[in-house]
Amino acid sequence: MDSGKVINVGVVGYGFSAKVFHIPLINCCPGMKLVSVLERSSEKSAADFPGIMVVKTIDEMLSSQILDLVVITSVNSTHYPYAMAAIKAGKNVIVEKPFTISHTEAAELAEAARKHNVVLSVYHNRRFDSDFLTIKKLIESKALGQVVEIETRFDRFRNYKKNPNAWRESKDEPGSGILFDLGPHLIDQIVCLFGTPETVFAQLSNQRLIENGPDDVFHLVLGYPKKNFTAIVGASMLARIKPPRFRIFGTNGSFVKYGLDVQEGQLIKKVFPGHAGYGVEDESIWGTLDTDYNGLHFSGKIESSKGDYLAYYENVRDSILGKAELLVSAEQAAVTVLIIEKAFESAKTNTVVTL
Repeated sequence: MDSGKVINVGVVGYGFSAKVFHIPLINCCPGMKLVSVLERSSEKSAADFPGIMVVKTIDEMLSSQILDLVVITSVNSTHYPYAMAAIKAGKNVIVEKPFTISHTEAAELAEAARKHNVVLSVYHNRRFDSDFLTIKKLIESKALGQVVEIETRFDRFRNYKKNPNAWRESKDEPGSGILFDLGPHLIDQIVCLFGTPETVFAQLSNQRLIENGPDDVFHLVLGYPKKNFTAIVGASMLARIKPPRFRIFGTNGSFVKYGLDVQEGQLIKKVFPGHAGYGVEDESIWGTLDTDYNGLHFSGKIESSKGDYLAYYENVRDSILGKAELLVSAEQAAVTVLIIEKAFESAKTNTVVTL
């Protein structure tokens, strides 16, 4: 593709993910232009973004000759068929997490993208959270020594079903439940830092006892015995008092971090990349480091790195234009789907499962 070309983007779906994350980031990304939205039952996007084309089907969207990139934000069970259709139509693709609901589907999409020579990425935006960028620097600098254990959590409190028709809280909907919803964020971060685990042990349940409800809590232990390292990954819908977001132990020190990255809250309030303070955490939620490093003891707060979700879209743009290697590849995202698949197997059999 011409390195100076504007990338025309179509977004499938017009729910929370599209409106809060994807469309604002597309509009903030130099060299990208929103041209189309797929809304099956309304045309709200046309009122919000005059001049775009609103379509009702994926075939109608893919028939556009000017479309370069398709962003899929629809329900999880549609990710595979929509992405495959877009790839076969020669379009570059971003898929909202989870990539797919089976590892077989993920592998097939990755292979199809290679065959059709298109860019295929998954929106693992939490790689660009301020807290994750901070711990990545700490680990790479060996400030903790050799890391032996990390716990990463994404907890909420809602002791009821938010919406009677919410597909994410219906056991009958493929890809529903908290492991498919929040698990990809946490698992991808671990795999990004430490690679593919050797083993998985998982516990899942419906703690709120919602009728026909899927899992609303998960605890995963990802084993790396060859590296003498363990990752604990969890999320709950009944965490009224929030535990640490990250807890890391190393041979020389420890790091603990409370609070969530600020970017989602800022995007909801229409504070976008480029605005003053975007991606910057308040000092009150900076993490605490206690370690011996280079012969000196340090104990205190560590300033959080600036979060940068726009960097994800800039990298996809540059990858499409042939200027950069893709940071979040389909092959990487397929590993996360495999771990989720093995977690369900582990929970069902109450055994440690080998990858």
